[in-house]
Amino acid sequence: VICRSLANSSYGIKRKSALQNLHLVSRSIHHPYYPTSKFQRPPLRISIQLFSSLNRFPLHKTKLLNVKHGYQSHRNFWLARLASRLLKIRYLILGSAVGGGYTAKKTYDQWKDMMPDLEEYKWIVPDFIWELDELIDIEKLIKALPDADDLAKLLPDFDKIGESFASLKGFLSPGSPGETAFRATDQGYDNDKQFKKGLLGELILLQQQIQQHEEEARRAAAFSAQQKRKVSDKEKIDQLQEELLRTQLKYQRMLERLEKENKELRKLVLQRDDKGIHQRKLKKSLIDMYSEVLDILSDYDASYNTQDHLPRVVVVGDQSAGKTSVLEMIAQARIFPRGSGEMMTRSPVKVTLSEGPHHVALFKDSSREFDLTKEEDLAALRNEIEIRMRNSVKEGCTVSTETISLSVKGPGLQRMVLVDLPGVISTVTSGMAPDTKETIFSISKAYMQNPNAIILCIQDGSVDAERSIVTDLVSQMDPQGKRTIFVLTKVDLAEKNVASPNRIQQIIEGKLFPMKALGYFAVVTGKGNSSESIESIKEYEEEFFQNSKLLKTSMLKAHQVTTKNLSLAVSDCFWKMVRESVEQQADAFKATRFNLETEWKNNYPRLRELDRNELFEKAKNEILDEVISLTQVTPKHWEEILEKTLWERVSTHVIENIYLPAAQTANSGTFNTTVDIKLKQWTDKQLPNKAVEVAWETLQDEFSRFMTEKKGKEHDDIFDKLKQAVKEETIKRHRWNERAEDSLRVIQHNALEDRSISDKQQWDAAIHFMEETLQSRLKDTESVIEDMVGPDWKKRWLYWVGRTKEQNIRNETKNELEKLIKCNEEHPAYLANDEVTTVRKNLEARGVAVDPCLIKDTWHQIYRRYFLKSALNHCNLCRRGFYYYQRHFVDSELECNDIVLFWRIQRMLAITANTLRQQLTNTEVRRLEKNVKEVLEDFAEDNEKKVMLLTGKRVQLAEDLSK
Repeated sequence: VICRSLANSSYGIKRKSALQNLHLVSRSIHHPYYPTSKFQRPPLRISIQLFSSLNRFPLHKTKLLNVKHGYQSHRNFWLARLASRLLKIRYLILGSAVGGGYTAKKTYDQWKDMMPDLEEYKWIVPDFIWELDELIDIEKLIKALPDADDLAKLLPDFDKIGESFASLKGFLSPGSPGETAFRATDQGYDNDKQFKKGLLGELILLQQQIQQHEEEARRAAAFSAQQKRKVSDKEKIDQLQEELLRTQLKYQRMLERLEKENKELRKLVLQRDDKGIHQRKLKKSLIDMYSEVLDILSDYDASYNTQDHLPRVVVVGDQSAGKTSVLEMIAQARIFPRGSGEMMTRSPVKVTLSEGPHHVALFKDSSREFDLTKEEDLAALRNEIEIRMRNSVKEGCTVSTETISLSVKGPGLQRMVLVDLPGVISTVTSGMAPDTKETIFSISKAYMQNPNAIILCIQDGSVDAERSIVTDLVSQMDPQGKRTIFVLTKVDLAEKNVASPNRIQQIIEGKLFPMKALGYFAVVTGKGNSSESIESIKEYEEEFFQNSKLLKTSMLKAHQVTTKNLSLAVSDCFWKMVRESVEQQADAFKATRFNLETEWKNNYPRLRELDRNELFEKAKNEILDEVISLTQVTPKHWEEILEKTLWERVSTHVIENIYLPAAQTANSGTFNTTVDIKLKQWTDKQLPNKAVEVAWETLQDEFSRFMTEKKGKEHDDIFDKLKQAVKEETIKRHRWNERAEDSLRVIQHNALEDRSISDKQQWDAAIHFMEETLQSRLKDTESVIEDMVGPDWKKRWLYWVGRTKEQNIRNETKNELEKLIKCNEEHPAYLANDEVTTVRKNLEARGVAVDPCLIKDTWHQIYRRYFLKSALNHCNLCRRGFYYYQRHFVDSELECNDIVLFWRIQRMLAITANTLRQQLTNTEVRRLEKNVKEVLEDFAEDNEKKVMLLTGKRVQLAEDLSK
């Protein structure tokens, strides 16, 4: 259409510039006034079509050309030839673009196939990289970008560029563009043919250059493909492995750098919070609270088995397999005692790892912090752990079930709870208890049978796999491997010693052992030197795996090596298990508590829920109040009790050993001498000690009375056993002041030496005291005689009882002896031998055979009764003897020396009671209160004691509710 329109035109053309006309011709030119003419553009054959990006430029509105009517046949072909040439340039560019795009796409696909699949190494990139789309608001960024109109203003004017390009193509011919145009107009067809030849030559040259470039590209691609086919598959794998390692190291370094920055930032934040810059109280971390829960549950009643329902990481392995070293790498500190081949872990050690500003460790029951960055603190910590382990082991045992709780905090530590168990052994060596192997197995099974425990199975890679014991044990406890993580240690030694590296690959792939696991890891925990630092071990481990053939030959995968990856995997698995089990366990506890609360309300509706510790504190306060009540006892009450008890204790000695022997003397002088001698001996040897014993027993009795006295409706019998135990333990510990006897001896000696009775009232009191004493003794004597001779005739008739044969003999003997006393009222206390013979013969004459010893025994009681009755009669006579006493019994036949004796005894008892009362109230009660407090403190620390003393359904129910 364009060519015909231009050929038929017979008018001259007037245009503003050549560039504008070139541009207009390159688009589409049409005018209704152009005359038609036969014009054919010579075809331009192009072997390859190129694609030009200029074909997408927006088209501007074409302006119509100003034409003048007139026939000009010699000027009507140059425009057609120019348009055809420019159109050929567009097609060349278009074809080249299409071919180049196809070639680029093919090359891109080839390179894409050669690149390794990094999908499974996605974990190397930190999680926050993948979470950027959640942290960054993409829509907000899009809104912040300029819109299409603003972008159009920023881009160059592609219309002007197109015009400039068309003008540049026109200038490829000889001469200037304007000059060529006018020459074609003036000279006609020949000049136009010459112009065509120059422009077409340039275009052909451009086409040849493009074809030559494409041919060279094809030859280079064919040569490259041929070279690649020559490369063996092994070299390709090596290249891919090297590239993979470089990529992994790149991301690993990036990850370590980010972690280091994150650690420093978190450390600064924690230090700020620790110093109180934000003026807020730091809360306990989640892992610390979880560890406390595990500590509480470990002390829970075993019947509930709740301590086995929450997750913890249980580290098990053969002895010397490297369990402790793996744990130290995770904790980033050498915290455990070490030995060469001997058993070092003798009891379970619970290690709680948490994040903190400083790298420190502390025990559950101690406030001391060990700075893990200082070697002296590390040595002290290792020594303390070893001491605690040895103290927990009972005599005759090698290992202990008692758990040592240790908390380790530091920047960058993975939060989890690990339990290091004693290493499993196959043989009991000398020095071990015979049941050591079975005990270790039972401890390991007790921890591993927890359905939510994560089993970290440690296997020594430097020894034969067939020698492993722990793998069979783990397979029994977790046959499906749903909560087991397998760790192969000492891989550096294994690579050197193992003849076939494929064996290590089989272990890590889980094909060598029958056990199954969630994951398999290979680690290196040092060169075997106990003085190595954690940093040096990390560097050695990283260097080993970088150069290891196990990674280069794809026997091990990158995410299966280093303790860093192991720590991350164990922590993720631990918290996943915690999330799954904690809520379920909490619901179970809620249901249990509801049942216990209902039972309490039904059984004890008016009592508070006091557990064993709270009940102990309540009982403690009651006991201390009762001890204080001892100080409220009146002095009169103390002295009455002491005087009465002391006389009951010494009255027998006074009557039998002092008064009766002295009363047998002939005159008053001998009586007083005998009394003084015997009182002095008694005071020096026995009396002070007897007095202290009486005082101590009196204090015990009063203390027991206050402790056991029921206080009406408020009395709680649940404390009775505890009070009894406290009383017994206190009495056992209490000792009376040793100096009390010496001071008491002097006081008693002075009191007994005083014979002066100052008034008639004291005289009457002495007589009354003597009468009470003698009557009491007389009553006891008659009771003994009645038992000897049997009931009298009244009792025999009233109660229908009779005498035995022996009683009949004694009765006959008694009657015969009474006759002897009636014959001689001043008979001495002892029978003479001839008198015994006479009595025996008189009884034999009546047909009663009697033994001489029986006669003497009966005489002793008969004479005693006679003497006591005589003494009572003498007391009545002495009631009016105070006047004679004041005159020292001068010119009087009445002698009342026995009254003076009893007055001396009575006064000694009163003074002794007063002295003992002062010692009690001033010293001994306070010492007793101190002993009670010590006993209560000891009981408070002894949980077994409290469980034994505070018992009953009510206590157990309250204890369960508290737990």
